[in-house]
Amino acid sequence: MKTYINKSIALLFILFAGFFGLVKAQDKTQPINLETVLKLGGANNLTIQEYKQRQELALANLAKAREWWLPDIYTGTTIHQLWGNAMNSDGKIFTDVNRQNFWGGLGLNATWDFGDGIFKANAAELKAQASVYRTQAEQNKALLNVIQTYYDFLAAQLYYEAYEQLAAQADTIASQIAIQVTVGLRYESELLLAKSNYKHLQVEMLNAKTEYNNKSATLVKLLNLDPSMKLVVTDKVLVPLELITTENMAISFDSAYQSRPELKSMELVLQSLNMEKKTTTTGLLLPELRIGTYGSYFGDVFSPINPTSEINAALIWKIPVGRLTYGGTLKQYNVRIALQENQMQQAKAQVNEEVISAREQITTAKEQTEIALEGSQLAEQALRQSMERQQLGTVRPFEILQAQEFYIKSRLDYLKAVASYNKAHYAYYVATGNNL
Repeated sequence: MKTYINKSIALLFILFAGFFGLVKAQDKTQPINLETVLKLGGANNLTIQEYKQRQELALANLAKAREWWLPDIYTGTTIHQLWGNAMNSDGKIFTDVNRQNFWGGLGLNATWDFGDGIFKANAAELKAQASVYRTQAEQNKALLNVIQTYYDFLAAQLYYEAYEQLAAQADTIASQIAIQVTVGLRYESELLLAKSNYKHLQVEMLNAKTEYNNKSATLVKLLNLDPSMKLVVTDKVLVPLELITTENMAISFDSAYQSRPELKSMELVLQSLNMEKKTTTTGLLLPELRIGTYGSYFGDVFSPINPTSEINAALIWKIPVGRLTYGGTLKQYNVRIALQENQMQQAKAQVNEEVISAREQITTAKEQTEIALEGSQLAEQALRQSMERQQLGTVRPFEILQAQEFYIKSRLDYLKAVASYNKAHYAYYVATGNNL
């Protein structure tokens, strides 16, 4: 019986330990701010990691392309044994042949296709350079998405805290009115209205909490963090930033084209296509050089064996009849070049849209921020005065409810405007060719 009790206690201890371990795992929190988000995004974001791996692949392809001029070296031994019939070089058949030989040595085979190797190696180098800019472009895009999600998350957290504060105030007001109803200073309908307002603010607070949790989940995904991680923003206020000055907003579109890593990457890809195209134009005029040589010991198995060496060389010009007749490969390159040029024009049009959109959003959001800030300050002052009058019993409940409603709306307007303003600044910063 005692053993049974001890086992039961041990089992309960294990269960409780597992339960508290699970709770602890579920309660993991990660304090973040914009600087932390950018560091985690650059290190952990899967899209950025993917393009860094693509960059490594381009470098590997370049290393492979540079191997074209290196020969193949071989070494080893061979043994040959033939019984039966054999044909001589003049076509005569010999019967009952018993032939054997041994070969052991070191050799080299090399083929240099100058028209293909040189231009493809140069094209691979251009592609490797293009991959660097492509990685930077994707990193900018991914980090910009992280920044915008961060500001949405911060705004959602501040929404939740604002509703939480108002709900607490509404609860206090309802308690005060309940006391006044008890002593006959207020009507019960006023108490019911105050309680209803408190419940409404609780619902809005939960809606804000849902939005907060959704943005947290999105940010956890973008930062590639533990899915059980709960993010908490350490910034307690959302203030407008001045990442771009008014003078810098006058940047020309040509300057943006020259700075954007996407267009730099596309330009290098275009150059690589033109370089590869030379394999079917200029490259056809260049010969192919072949050299094969070896030094060995050759003879009977295994004696007598004597030194034997050989060298073969050939310089060959290939005449591609298909290329001269149809020019299919050349046509393929011309179409690919035309497609790349078209995509570059589309990319420039996209840059134009991003610059104009971000610039206009900054102007509009700045005006919204100024108006919303003034409205928020006025609503906060009105709410404070209403609360003071509530303590004196000289205000009707619906006036406080209106004051709270105006305050929360103006507060949310301000937070949304500031978040849009800051996001637009970063969007314009990237659109004009700056790197994150």
